[in-house]
Amino acid sequence: MMSNSAHKQINNTLLSDCSQCFGLCCVALPYARSADFPVDKAAGTACQNLQANYQCRIHTALQEHGYKGCTVYECFGAGQKVSQFTYEGVSWRDQPETAEEMFAVFPIMQQLHEILYYLDEALLRKEAKSLHQELQQAYEEIKGCTLLPPSALLKLDVSSLRSDISVLLRLVGEFVGQKRPNRNQFKSVDFVGADCRKQDLRGANLRGALMIAADLRGVNLRSAELLGADLRDTNISRADLRDTIFLTQAQVNAARGNSKTKLPGHVQRPKHWPE
Repeated sequence: MMSNSAHKQINNTLLSDCSQCFGLCCVALPYARSADFPVDKAAGTACQNLQANYQCRIHTALQEHGYKGCTVYECFGAGQKVSQFTYEGVSWRDQPETAEEMFAVFPIMQQLHEILYYLDEALLRKEAKSLHQELQQAYEEIKGCTLLPPSALLKLDVSSLRSDISVLLRLVGEFVGQKRPNRNQFKSVDFVGADCRKQDLRGANLRGALMIAADLRGVNLRSAELLGADLRDTNISRADLRDTIFLTQAQVNAARGNSKTKLPGHVQRPKHWPE
């Protein structure tokens, strides 16, 4: 459970629901043969595991088949938004002439929904109450963008929108961590492969930190900011990530944890984690 500084649940429209999606991430996005994927796939080409009902044939065993990259991806609800709202429930298979456009719209919607995810969490933070009016205005602006028709979505300058919102989110992170002594303790954000087990990371500013394969077993990260932190293969077994701010499902999926890892209420324990 999250503390009283945030609700237990992020708006569920900002969480992926594959049952309402036309398998867009399995078609629109490319991937290359690597440690994350066993084969190459071009953008706009359906994955060989995508079934007629738009569900994945090996969804419960992705890692075993070499599709680790799929287990760490999160669309923040953009898949069902594009499928059911933008294209009104008519798929790229039923109307092939829309396929190319739909596949181009999807990553734009994914970015917009990711922004909304962060703003939604920021609005739930009591520590940032003085910013709530600005945050709400920003939320409504971005939400309005998600309601645009495909032609208008394709013209959006998403980079500019992200840049503007980033300023607000940075302030929220400062408010949340301002009472913690470790807020600005670290001059470097490079923790690749580092043993952090003796580090006090409560309230630490880890925005954009490179924590690939770092050892955070049993570390207390409460109130730490993790926006954009790279947690690939980071060992967070037994770590306490409750109250962390801007932690996403994708980050947790990419990390290595176990049943004793403490997570915020809006983040699910990955099924591929060991007990």
